[in-house]
Formats: sequence, C-alpha cells, structure tokens
Amino acid sequence: MNQRRTTAAQVATPAVPPAPSLDRTLSWRLHRLHKQTDLQSSRAYAEHTGMSISDGRCLAAIGSLAPLSVNDLAAHAHLTKGQASRAAQALVDAGLVSKAASDADGRGVVLSLTASGKAQWQRVMQLIAQRNAEIFGCLSSAEQQQLSAMLDRLLAHGR
Repeated sequence: MNQRRTTAAQVATPAVPPAPSLDRTLSWRLHRLHKQTDLQSSRAYAEHTGMSISDGRCLAAIGSLAPLSVNDLAAHAHLTKGQASRAAQALVDAGLVSKAASDADGRGVVLSLTASGKAQWQRVMQLIAQRNAEIFGCLSSAEQQQLSAMLDRLLAHGR
C-alpha cells in the first residue's frame, strides 16, 4: 500500500481576493459614515437638548435600560468604566439621574432617571429617532430592513 504524507505546503489554502482600494473597504466606509453622522449628531444634541452627544447617549441608555450599574452603562454605551462613571456623575450633577446603593453589590450603585431625567430622556429619544430617519432616509423601507439585518449579522459575527 502506497501511503503519502501530506505536508503543510500541500494543504489547500483559500485564495485571498485582491485588496480593494482603501475607500471601498467596509471598515473605512463605516468609519467615514460614523464620523459624518457623529458630527451632525453632536450639533443636533447641543441644539435640541443642550447636552453633549456622549451625555445624551448615556441618558438614553440609562432611560432605556434602568436600573443600570455603572459597569452595565459602560457595556451598553460602549465606554470604559471611567468614562461611564464620569458621564453618570455629570448626569447626577445635572439632576437627570439618581444613584442608589445596589442590592446586589454593597459597593456598587444603580442609576435611574429622575423626573427631570425622564423628560430629557423623551427629548433625547425623539432626537435619536429623528437622526435615524435623516441618516437612513435615502434608503427605502425594504433597504433599511435589509441593512438592519445585515448589520445584525455582522455584529453577531464579530462577537
């Protein structure tokens, strides 16, 4: 019986497609879209809510997911724990968020909206809906659904 050993050189490697031009890569285009929309969103947050975009996004997360720990805020708002802590404290200082001792963790706190925070949260959520409509307004409803499904797949793949 003639047995042959397969060497690493003989194992088929998948063909790598030629690199597209930089401005056609997904990561480059997503970053460019992010920068464009963030600049416009920053201006809209300041104009319509009087808040920075980061504080507005943190308020949106707290209002949508409360009660929330600082660690949970960091995870949901894609911030470091330090950034989340500073943002939470700024919202507490503004009277929009309250801190309470955590029942689960004696050293931790949970964040919730105050009455003023709930009103501001409504304004922020309206602005988010408006910005979403402006950004995706060039796409048909079917295209928006397709893009949403594709983004969900890409995010799941990236985990």
